[in-house]
Amino acid sequence: MIMTVETKIVEVSYEERVAILTLNRPDSLNSLNMEMLTQFVQCLKDVRDSEADFLVLKGNGKAFSAGGDIKMMLSSDSHESFDKVMDVIGELITTLYTLPQMTISALHGAVAGLGLSIALASDYILAEKQTKVAMNFIGIALIPDGAGHFLLEKRLGAHKAKQIIWKGDVLTADQAQALELVDEVIEGDMKEAVNNTLAYWKQKPALALKETKNIYVKSSLAELQSILEMEKAGQSKMRKSADHLEGIQAFIEKRKPIFNKK
Repeated sequence: MIMTVETKIVEVSYEERVAILTLNRPDSLNSLNMEMLTQFVQCLKDVRDSEADFLVLKGNGKAFSAGGDIKMMLSSDSHESFDKVMDVIGELITTLYTLPQMTISALHGAVAGLGLSIALASDYILAEKQTKVAMNFIGIALIPDGAGHFLLEKRLGAHKAKQIIWKGDVLTADQAQALELVDEVIEGDMKEAVNNTLAYWKQKPALALKETKNIYVKSSLAELQSILEMEKAGQSKMRKSADHLEGIQAFIEKRKPIFNKK
């Protein structure tokens, strides 16, 4: 039996023991605006309360997610508006990270900024060979949000995490796997690869799988929440900087930004 609940931007379907959440804003490379973030949170809560043992995250169209919507960044000028966006991002990441279900992110196309933070909040990451990965907030003089600092450190350690953040390089899937940002690079059919991973997990005792996850989540939850608060405060400071305004203007004009101008 297949049950499907559809919304405008985020879709969730359930089959057997698996929930599949699809980001469905393909015309914008699944960039995350406020409406999408809000729907995303609600869909994750629905999954959390379901009987599914596993969740697959994927994106419709040419990309998993190109990150935060630049129009949302430009429109969140007031302190109140910015706080609301950051609070929803924090709720999204916390909900995803603490889900009782085992989670898989299936990446393709662009996976950047907040889109990469979301992927890193899952338990296992598959990436198509042509995937491009970037924690590229530095390009517009911002810091990672969506617990990017926390999630990168969990995978790489603090030293390597800092280098990824400071450089902001676009990485190939193979480069990302070599750094252990992704767990597996897929050269064939992604759906088949996801099903193979799910088949492997389904042979394991789900209760034991989820209890191990629960132990790690509970041991690190306070740190996650602390970093989300620090990112909110830091991002507020960055958004007021001349460098950020220059970064946004350069992005719009499709030119290289000139930072630290006097």
